[in-house]
Amino acid sequence: MTTEPAGTPDEEGLRHRVRALLAAHDPASTDRLAFLRARFDAGLAWVHYPQGLGGLGARRSLQGVVDAELAAAGAPENDPRRIGIGLGMAAPTVLTFGTDEQKARFLRPLWTGEEVWCQLFSEPGAGSDLASLGTRAVRDGDDWVVTGQKVWTSNAHNARWAILIARTDPDLPKHRGITYFVCDMTDPGVEVRPLRQITGEAEFNEVFLTGVRIPDAHRLGAVGDGWRVAQTTLMNERVAIGGASIPREGGMIGTVAATWRERPELRTPDLHDRLLRLWVDSEVSRLTAERVRQQLAAGAPGPEGSGLKLAFARLNQQISGLEVELLGEDGLRYGDWTMTRPETVDFFGRDAGYRYLRAKGNSIEGGTSEILRNIVSERVLGLPSEPRTDKDAAWKDLPR
Repeated sequence: MTTEPAGTPDEEGLRHRVRALLAAHDPASTDRLAFLRARFDAGLAWVHYPQGLGGLGARRSLQGVVDAELAAAGAPENDPRRIGIGLGMAAPTVLTFGTDEQKARFLRPLWTGEEVWCQLFSEPGAGSDLASLGTRAVRDGDDWVVTGQKVWTSNAHNARWAILIARTDPDLPKHRGITYFVCDMTDPGVEVRPLRQITGEAEFNEVFLTGVRIPDAHRLGAVGDGWRVAQTTLMNERVAIGGASIPREGGMIGTVAATWRERPELRTPDLHDRLLRLWVDSEVSRLTAERVRQQLAAGAPGPEGSGLKLAFARLNQQISGLEVELLGEDGLRYGDWTMTRPETVDFFGRDAGYRYLRAKGNSIEGGTSEILRNIVSERVLGLPSEPRTDKDAAWKDLPR
C-alpha cells in the first residue's frame, strides 16, 4: 500500500481539479491554446511533475484519470504525435538536469505545443557508436560556439529548440568529453536539409551547425557530463517509442486483424498461423509495456525500455510484411509517393505499402536493434560485455 505525501491529490482530488478547470475554461468556448495553458497551470499536464511545472506531485498512474475526464468533456489535446520528441525526451531531461530557470522557461510551451523540439544526437560517423560524435563546442566567454553535422533529425524543419550533445574536450575518453545543450534552431548558423526516405517523404533531416552560439545558460548538466545526461534522454526515448499505452489488439496488429476478419477470401493456413503468432507476441509486448510504465511511477526508466523498443521494431516489420502478403496484389499498391515534409508519422491513415516501407526505419530510429540487443544482454540479462579497446583512450587519438 502506497501513501501519498501530505497535500498530494488522490484520484477524487484530481477529478475535482478537472471539474474546476472545465468550469473556468469551457472547452466549447475557450481558445485551444488558452485551454492548454490553463490546464498546464492547473497542474493537470503531467500530474507527477512538481507543482508549478505542469504537475501536482501525484502518482504517475493517475494521469489516465485526468486524460479520460478531459477527453469525455471534449477538451483539446496538445497533439502529442507532433511534439513527441519534446514530451518523451526533452521534458524528462530538462526536469532531471535543468535549472529552475530552464524548467520555467521550457516546459510550459513544450507541453502546450507552442514550441516544437528535435534531437541533435546522431552524426554521419556516430550513429550506433554515439559517444564517438565529433561535433565540437568551444567556450567563448558566456557562450559556446558549436560546429558540426547531425543526421536523421526528425522534425528539425519544424523545431524551435533542439537537445544537442557536442564534444567539449577531445583530450578525454569519448564518453567523458561530451556536454549537453539546448540549441536554438533559429540561429543563423543552423541549416536544415531534407533527407528523402523510401516512403517518398522527408520527415528526417540532416542539420549543419556552423558557428552556432549557445549561451552557457542553455547547458544541461555539468560540462563534460553530457553522456550521463543523454542516457536519461535515450532511456525515455525508447520507452516513448516502444512502450506507448494501447488497448488490446491496438497498434499495427489491429489493422491486420481487422483485414483478416473483413476479407475471408484472403486467408490461408500459413497466414493464419503467422497472424496468431504475431497477435500473441503483440499482446505480450503490450502487457510488458504496461509493467514498465508501472515501474516508471517509482523512478526513471531503466534498460528494460530498450527491450520494448527492440520488440516494437521487430513486430512492426513482421506485421507490416504479413499485411502486404495477406492483401496480395492490393498490398503492392502505394498511394502517393510524393515529396512532402510531414509533421507527424501516420501509420494508420495510410495504405499497407506505406506501413511496410516506413516500418523499415523502426529498427534504426531511437537506437539500432543491434545496439539495443547489446544493452539488453549486458544490462538486463547480465551477460559479459563486448571488449571495448577504445574506452579509455582520448577521443582525439581514436581512428575515424
